[in-house]
Amino acid sequence: MEKGEDSSTFKMGNSAQERSLPYVPDCYVVPPSSKPCDSNSGIVPTIDVSRLKGGDDERRGVIQELSLACQHLGFFQIVNHGINQNILDDALEVANSFFELPAKEKKKFMSNDVYAPVRYSTSLKDGLDKIQFWRIFLKHYAHPLHRWIHLWPENPPGYREKMGKFCEEVRKLSIELMGAITESLGLGRDYLSSRMDENGMQVMTVNCYPPCPDPETALGLPPHSDYSCITLLLQNLDGLKIFDPMAHGGSGRWVGVPQVTGVLKVHIGDHVEVLSNGLYKSIVHKVTLNEEKTRISLASLHSLGMDDKMSVPRELVNDENPVRYKESSFNDFLDFLVKNDISQGDRFIDTLRIKD
Repeated sequence: MEKGEDSSTFKMGNSAQERSLPYVPDCYVVPPSSKPCDSNSGIVPTIDVSRLKGGDDERRGVIQELSLACQHLGFFQIVNHGINQNILDDALEVANSFFELPAKEKKKFMSNDVYAPVRYSTSLKDGLDKIQFWRIFLKHYAHPLHRWIHLWPENPPGYREKMGKFCEEVRKLSIELMGAITESLGLGRDYLSSRMDENGMQVMTVNCYPPCPDPETALGLPPHSDYSCITLLLQNLDGLKIFDPMAHGGSGRWVGVPQVTGVLKVHIGDHVEVLSNGLYKSIVHKVTLNEEKTRISLASLHSLGMDDKMSVPRELVNDENPVRYKESSFNDFLDFLVKNDISQGDRFIDTLRIKD
């Protein structure tokens, strides 16, 4: 194969990143405005969530920190979250082991169907994106666990057990965090708890970003926001970049999020932007690449049920603050994903905003 092959060559199961090509094909090269060199390191909010279990004053302090982070950035890191480090390490280990399996084993789950409850794929939409991305992923539903776990990979041994334990722990944490978020909006901590705990969706995206021979020309994922209420992210290496819209007098800048062992990242998603009627913003983020090392990330996306609509609460609406968003569901997002090209900057949240 020669450099300059057209994008139709690089389909799922035969992508440049899966084949470890020693160059970046033209169809992976991102426009200059999207290239990773515009990123800077910065300080991101870090919240000790163990204080949510403290006294009233202590909890109020954490709620205030969380509210400010959601308003200004839509992103924060959490420490003292209560998930044992062994559970985090085991989940990263079995994820990495899955991607090291022979191709025929991984291809058992290969699918371009965004509605599939378990699928292995690359880029965003293989063979359909105008630009392709240096990513391999396994995506699977995770709640209720007993309904989906039998569909997950049996190999590597221990995948279901170790990833399942991680999913259970991170889901419990997500319910606690969503309670704090709704409390910070004046809705009370139980506003969404039953809808998310009993019938909510948890989608686990297990990402692999192999070494890229020219990481300055390509991306692992383009700038985008998550459809979810919140996403909890665990990573083994740097690579996540978030957009700070308040920097440089409102022109914004990209901020690199450092990798710290045991720390989880929390993304505010489109559905919390809707829930807050625009007070909180879903975070725009992208993934940069490493020339030498493989980056593994586990993104656990939490939302209401498949067809359960998120809408603006009447408690947050008055004459000065009319409803600014249409209601929508996880299924609505999947429909959007089929019809739109996220790599070109299309965002689900933009379809939900009500124009003045």
